[in-house]
Amino acid sequence: MRTTLHGSIIVMFASVCLLLPQFSLSAPSADETLQAMHKATAFMMDTVSTHGGFVEKYTEDLSERWGEIPARNSMIWIQEPGTVSVGRICLETYKATGDERFLRYAERTANALIWGQHPSGGWHYLVDFEPEGLEKWYEEVAANCWGWEEFYHYYGNCTFDDNTTIGAAEFLLDLYMTTLDPEYRVPLLKAVDFVLESQYPLGGWPQRYPLRYDHGEEGHPDYTSFYTYNDGVNAGNIMFLLKCYEQLGNEEYKKAALRGMYFVVISQVGTPQAGWAQQYDLDLNPAGARSFEPKSIAPSTTSACILNLMNYYKITGDRRFLRGIPDALDWLENAPLPPGHAENRTHAQFVEEGTNKPLYAHREGTSRQDGRYWVDSEPGNFPGHYGMQINVDVEGMRKEYKRVFAMSPDEAMAEYAAEQAAQPAPPEASPETIQAMIDSMNERGAWIEDVTVKDYTDWKFKPQRTFKGINIRTYVNNMKTMLGYLQSMK
Repeated sequence: MRTTLHGSIIVMFASVCLLLPQFSLSAPSADETLQAMHKATAFMMDTVSTHGGFVEKYTEDLSERWGEIPARNSMIWIQEPGTVSVGRICLETYKATGDERFLRYAERTANALIWGQHPSGGWHYLVDFEPEGLEKWYEEVAANCWGWEEFYHYYGNCTFDDNTTIGAAEFLLDLYMTTLDPEYRVPLLKAVDFVLESQYPLGGWPQRYPLRYDHGEEGHPDYTSFYTYNDGVNAGNIMFLLKCYEQLGNEEYKKAALRGMYFVVISQVGTPQAGWAQQYDLDLNPAGARSFEPKSIAPSTTSACILNLMNYYKITGDRRFLRGIPDALDWLENAPLPPGHAENRTHAQFVEEGTNKPLYAHREGTSRQDGRYWVDSEPGNFPGHYGMQINVDVEGMRKEYKRVFAMSPDEAMAEYAAEQAAQPAPPEASPETIQAMIDSMNERGAWIEDVTVKDYTDWKFKPQRTFKGINIRTYVNNMKTMLGYLQSMK
């Protein structure tokens, strides 16, 4: 009787254990997770970084490195993923955990950015701590990266492209508001003044500043002084200025942001092609940029402007921001890809003024020296490094426009305020996922993986290179996942 009962208890206990969540006995603790995050970050800061800054990819032994293109060992990259990405996740980790080790790391990254800040207040794509070698690098490397025309010349100025200047400035703003350390206030205000100074009277911004006009390519004018929407230049500057106004309280920041919003209204092309171009010349005519970005009306830019205008109405309550949206939606609806051009895309990236014909860039050759780009309306043979066809959800945008239009100004502004106040949910991660991340870290604290880079002299036809290395994007994503896990434990 006693033996049978004992056996029954064992069987019952085993059955209950099978019903329990299997991670409950091995889930990483908050302390284990935080220590893993610190181990990874200590490796990045103390071993991988250059004076606290980063590029995007490294070989495992750190002997080679890449930003958007091959980089020197003395370089850091500002555009993401790079220096700003690492600084931001360190600061977020400090704010969420109170662990001052991560604040010190964020400050080291900020110091690298401050060292590389241009005298005018902005940032270039990259910073070189040995600037005497920069000219030679441009001649031997950057100028031969076919298709990266933004790297063909050293302009000696700053760029808003790819969120470069605004990303660095916004990180300094967040760091200053977290610490109130006056050491960061001076470079922060210098950066904000740069955004104000570079704004044209009509409200838009150039791609680069201080202005340059002397680096045209293949017969095209230097586009970097043009009013620029491409890669979110206008929208990014507006939202940064609003954030500065909300946190620093200077009315001039708000006024400049509003001028940027109204520039979207005045730069809309008239009917029947009531969209927006990626960039405009100084007479406010649609203009081309790089050799594969022809003068055109751009459905992708138009979609972004429509969404931004609805947002500007919610920010300001000014219904003037809604007036041009119906015409823009009508144009998008009437300018789809011709039959047979693509089965899974709705619009061309570029549309010819006056005709609504798609404009496609093509290229031939094996390098910048013997190659060329050309543009026509024939689908196929696309460059490979730039999308020529896109998807635009016209019906979805029209539905959202009707919803926003039906709101009163007060209702619209209340919705915006609620959106701003809402805290984004941390990314979900199971204990098994976190444990796998911890286990996949090597003894140094590195996540080593297969990293791929393209042959930058001709990334369409020459083979890619794959090697064991370190990817900043992986580090940042893993840190975000583990931070979300910590936050969910609370």
